[in-house]
Amino acid sequence: MRQRISTSKRLVVKVGSALVTNNGAGLAQSFIADCARQISALHAQGREVLLVSSGAIAAGMQRLGWAARPHAVHELQAAAAVGQMGLAQAYESCFSGHGLKTAQVLLTHEDLADRTRYLNARTTLITLLGLGVVPIINENDTVITDEIKFGDNDTLGALVANLVEADLLVILTDQQGLYSADPRKNPDATLITEGQADDTKFEAMAGGAGSSLGRGGMITKVRAAQRAARSGADTLIASGHETDALLRVVGGESLGTLLYAAATPLAARKQWLADHLQLAGSVTLDDGALSALRDGRSLLPIGVLSVQGEFARGAAVGCRTQDGKEVARGLINYSSSESRRIARHASNEIESLLGYVDEEVLIHRDNLILL
Repeated sequence: MRQRISTSKRLVVKVGSALVTNNGAGLAQSFIADCARQISALHAQGREVLLVSSGAIAAGMQRLGWAARPHAVHELQAAAAVGQMGLAQAYESCFSGHGLKTAQVLLTHEDLADRTRYLNARTTLITLLGLGVVPIINENDTVITDEIKFGDNDTLGALVANLVEADLLVILTDQQGLYSADPRKNPDATLITEGQADDTKFEAMAGGAGSSLGRGGMITKVRAAQRAARSGADTLIASGHETDALLRVVGGESLGTLLYAAATPLAARKQWLADHLQLAGSVTLDDGALSALRDGRSLLPIGVLSVQGEFARGAAVGCRTQDGKEVARGLINYSSSESRRIARHASNEIESLLGYVDEEVLIHRDNLILL
């Protein structure tokens, strides 16, 4: 399994507040600079990296002179707004020294719960990766109205891993990894080096929050690994204090705790498509499109004869033969009304028909499963 993660091409790296802010003393410029150095080296290896960074609230607390994390939502939002400025500036400065550009991406629950916004976020992140930009992702704490929670960036990291279909989620923390018991209370606790993410025993082993700065702890990291595994991503939990921790774990070294997915990313995603989605509509295909799907290609609008049902962009739809037999299903890139307008047309006509073009295919082969 360690060798499997060494072949990872797309990674989500999550770093915690304690690492980014020197346990609340202020932004840890040396850690941020070292993180940028290691991610730059991964880029040079041809890997794509997205960075999920905690620290905005903790950095804001330091700038505002607050010793303890407040409980009032408006104070947390104010701290996030103040801290996010310094956090983004620090990352931009460090990455630019390695010739890499960064982009700030702030997400909320609503962005990932709403299917259209989910797809918009995904398209933006994939585009940034294609441009060689490192997305720096955090929860948009400033606009959360109920309470500050994804409720932690471990969960956000897993959701981003699912969003972009990452191969690996790396969670860098101030602990060595997952132990058989809380090492702060049990001197006989041993480090778990490897296990399957959905093994329920790991939740019982995980302790609570490690510091007053974060909202997580090892239990949120275990649950993040379980969530990431649903799309086939492995999770590696390791100490960010270790020299070259990120490079070493991606290189296959036995560092920290590896919680691996039971299936490959593509297999897990397609199983999810096959088993867990209710269909919002369907498209009827001509013989040429059916042949293309069976050859492992994407569905183009020119091969669609008709569209059934009313659905939004990103909905799960069936692909049917002209006699009504469902032969495939997938996530469609255009709404039902848009799909009807571009059906029977070539991909290079989409922009003239709709006034914009999002994807050149109606359903990408990675979002489609044959039945």
